Amino acid sequence: MNNFKFISAIIILVNLLSFQNVMAQDFTVTSPDQNIKIKIINGEQLTWSCTFLNRMITESSALGFEFKNEPAMTGNFNVISTGLNEINEIWNPVVKSKHSEIRNHFNELFLLLKEKESPMREMGITFRAYNDGIAFRYHLLRGAKIVDRQITRELTTFAIPGDPKAWVVEYGGYSTSQESEFKEFPLSYVTDKTIAGMPFLMDYGENCWVALTEARIDNFPAFYLGTNGKSGQLTTKLVPLPGEPEDGVKARFADEVFSPWRVLMIGNSPGTLIESDIIQNLNDPCAISDPSWIRPGMSAWDHWWSGEVKMEMPVIKQYIDLASEMGWPYMLVDWQWYGKFNTPEADITRWAPQINMPEIIAYAASKNVRIIVWLYSTDVNRNSAYKKAFPLYHQWGVAGVKIDFMDRDDQQMVNWYHDIIRCAADNQLLVNFHGAYKPDGIIRTWPNMITREGVLGGEYYKFSDRMSPEHNVKLAFTRMLAGQMDYTPGGFLNVTREEWKQQVPTLVWNTRAAELSKFVIFESPLTVVCDHPDHILNQPGSDFLKIVPTTWDDIRFLGGYPGDYVAIAKRSGDQWFIGILNNQSGKQVTIPVNFLPAGNYELESWSDTKKSDKEPTDIQKKVQKLKFDEPLKITLAKNGGYVGVISKLK
Repeated sequence: MNNFKFISAIIILVNLLSFQNVMAQDFTVTSPDQNIKIKIINGEQLTWSCTFLNRMITESSALGFEFKNEPAMTGNFNVISTGLNEINEIWNPVVKSKHSEIRNHFNELFLLLKEKESPMREMGITFRAYNDGIAFRYHLLRGAKIVDRQITRELTTFAIPGDPKAWVVEYGGYSTSQESEFKEFPLSYVTDKTIAGMPFLMDYGENCWVALTEARIDNFPAFYLGTNGKSGQLTTKLVPLPGEPEDGVKARFADEVFSPWRVLMIGNSPGTLIESDIIQNLNDPCAISDPSWIRPGMSAWDHWWSGEVKMEMPVIKQYIDLASEMGWPYMLVDWQWYGKFNTPEADITRWAPQINMPEIIAYAASKNVRIIVWLYSTDVNRNSAYKKAFPLYHQWGVAGVKIDFMDRDDQQMVNWYHDIIRCAADNQLLVNFHGAYKPDGIIRTWPNMITREGVLGGEYYKFSDRMSPEHNVKLAFTRMLAGQMDYTPGGFLNVTREEWKQQVPTLVWNTRAAELSKFVIFESPLTVVCDHPDHILNQPGSDFLKIVPTTWDDIRFLGGYPGDYVAIAKRSGDQWFIGILNNQSGKQVTIPVNFLPAGNYELESWSDTKKSDKEPTDIQKKVQKLKFDEPLKITLAKNGGYVGVISKLK
């Protein structure tokens, strides 16, 4: 071989190797029904994109992290290994929020990546494509130095095409009880200054709906949404650790850590999102070996909502009597049962001198009712008091705890939630968090974590005019997508908007039928009823509260739009319950019942009347025959609603 040909061959080989070194690699994963497709490109920047029915949901979007005292991980990776598999399984939830059987069906792509140059760190990333959405999460490993790695920024973006309509909830910062309204804006409203909560709902138009949220938050901060300075370029904003500035450290880890799942719920209608189980599917199976003690149900509540707090034995017994007469399994003893709270002297193992907790628990047991107790979070945490209190509560016969005023979702607080939930499970206690962050599907793994607040709920009727019917309708399309919410429905002093005022006892500006519909529409396996016994017992509509379940075997979205109205049907055993919640404009809606098997049925309903616009407590109870193929025409008052129970005729 002459030297010229030899040198030319070397040059060609070097150029080819250089081309292969910079050439991007493409990976794809599609949903089982082939409607959703995720594309990942491994190049100088690691990116992803997503389509639904060939329509772009997210354009090329960044992946990666920035760290303190080490370079960012953004791209230029070698692919060490890949895996592609399909999972198609059925599992039965301990607590049936929407379905008694849940299908977990997805295609999954796993990539193990290693930097081509020093420091040559590895990172795993997993993508899942479901028929009703997508999810992905990171797996970060130890660094070379024997020291905590510190995340300062997650670089994940969601490049949304166009300017879709969005429902944006802003909390004004990262320390929040997540109690605010979801307001309708074009996506371009969101800027780099925005700190938007989730779920983040978007209407792309032409039968395409998307909601952004997260699942399985563990040893990692939650995230909020803003932009990277470019319109439509949504970016993750991790919650800083306490004491850190907004651009400071968000998470520390010495060993491996998994991020939460970043989730896009996707469907051709908002109903697809409401019916979805994707959030629970992304969590681990039940970790409690014998969860048979976990029992959902309704609870009475001796709270300041229905009057001034009077931690007195006769008052507590009155609410226990309410629960007993209504057939509810629980009664919640609220604040001040252990005296002054949120003080160094607070002791959650001792009851206040004016009450007798053993007598309360024994009296409740004689009425077939169990007690749940309220706790202030600092009193729970101080000197690890919960480790002593929770076994004691189990010994007393307490059924659960309601813990309040955390108002954070940074990495430390997330881990605290997990510690509390595990300790409660060890002592057979239900947990209801207030002043809480959004659900993430943990109820699958720890079903004793039975409900939580994190919502602008019924308590705001007491001191605010923000509880509009439009807000209540929107909750079904937004906050409720994440899971259980302790809204505390059941206000029976129903008035018009003009009559509403801040007072004790609390007034509610929607109709009685609308208030009843919240028990069907809003998801909360432990449903806490807000009003006073005198306002509920023997009042019109109270009979419905004796029969409505808090868990469900199936769900159907029947119609509606955020802020307009929502209609949902839920099945319990052989019966279907329908709930409809309206905004401030009266209307007639046509509700399909073609989800029913062929046959004849009886419909028992509680509905608005012609008087309900001006007399919101006016309600009509009716029993009628119903055919499976004949839709229902229902007239809704302004601020109104409807509930019905469908039973098959034998």
